[in-house]
Amino acid sequence: MVELNFSHGDEVRFRLAKEELDAVVLESSEKDIVLVKLSSGYNIGIPKENILFARKIPRKRIVEEKKEFALPKKEGLGSIGIIATGGTIASRLDYKTGGVKPLSSIEDFAKNYPEIFEIANVKKIEIPFLVLSESMSYEHWIKIAEKVKEMLDDNDIKGVIVTHGTDTLHYTAAALSFFLRNLGKPVVLTYSQRSIDRASSDAHLNLLSAVKMALSDCAEVMIVGHANSSDDYCYALRGTKAKKMHSSRRDAFKSINAEPIAKISENVEFISSYNKRDNSKRAELDTNFTDKVALIKYYPGQNPEVLDYYALKYKGIVVEATGLGHVAASDSLYNNWIPVLKKHIRNGFVVCMTSQTIYGRVDPFVYSNGRDLQEAGVIFLEDMLSETALVKLGWVLGHYGWKKNVKEKMLENFAGEISERLVLG
Repeated sequence: MVELNFSHGDEVRFRLAKEELDAVVLESSEKDIVLVKLSSGYNIGIPKENILFARKIPRKRIVEEKKEFALPKKEGLGSIGIIATGGTIASRLDYKTGGVKPLSSIEDFAKNYPEIFEIANVKKIEIPFLVLSESMSYEHWIKIAEKVKEMLDDNDIKGVIVTHGTDTLHYTAAALSFFLRNLGKPVVLTYSQRSIDRASSDAHLNLLSAVKMALSDCAEVMIVGHANSSDDYCYALRGTKAKKMHSSRRDAFKSINAEPIAKISENVEFISSYNKRDNSKRAELDTNFTDKVALIKYYPGQNPEVLDYYALKYKGIVVEATGLGHVAASDSLYNNWIPVLKKHIRNGFVVCMTSQTIYGRVDPFVYSNGRDLQEAGVIFLEDMLSETALVKLGWVLGHYGWKKNVKEKMLENFAGEISERLVLG
């Protein structure tokens, strides 16, 4: 067997029976296997017995730089702030395991994304926490909103970027849309589906496009990411109208029941109306919120006793119902929801209705079922997305003084969460 004189972190040229390949050596728990990362980003294991020859490629060893790091600055560029919260976009390759680990410092983040400093000065990068997005709660949303508010109050900062994991990004975007009132500068959330060590990573284009939106004239909370599966351009999506529609594609997020705000390539091209920048505005923080709300999905034959459980422990729920906003009601021989709904709504429990169809809007006036539900006190939320509705309900019910007019507040269009009806003709 060939003597192998390298260690993890080295870039090595391997000669096998039928090919040569260059790869970075990773730490392996298997003594007879060399684990490597290819330039494509994929990890493979090479049996040692298959290696005919191996040599380190000079000056390619990956080492951690220890020297002091300063954020680069260029005269004439606008300044932005960045808040890193975790997720794939805030991760880098771990040369021991072959997986990814969080960028744990400002230096880590800046070194992995040097291109953003060509178009903007980053005045501040903050890492309030590093959490996978599925582990986030409303307390994380509040912390992010507080950090965003601090940066928006800095007169030098033109806009703020929040890097975030994809799985619950649209919940956080909705929360910031409600928590940040009187917004005069851009707040841009961005992500990546694939880590920065992979050749197919979407991280760099997404972040560059996010920087362009943070410097733009658009004073909205937005999600910025790939518009298609190629590296052509990105879309800016309104924070209350975006939804993750694919588990792994780079263009995972889509604008639902609304056009994107802008298309971003070399320049920013606005597609739909938006609130314009006003640097004289002072953002106001409104993080009143209760987590005693829930989102449930209706299915055929579902027993209305589920409402008894939630009414006992929660202040309100969003029901993701069928079609125009229906559940089994007065015309049903079994599992009629109307009596149970009436009982709990009469006692102050709030029930809102969205649709499982995602596109389109709920409407209580088409069928008698819907009219019965509305008469029982159910609040039909137009074309609001279920996830946005859940966040908004927690925000509305978190305001002590709004309890008597919850319906009016849920139907008030605070952040573009309800689209105007389209008139066709």
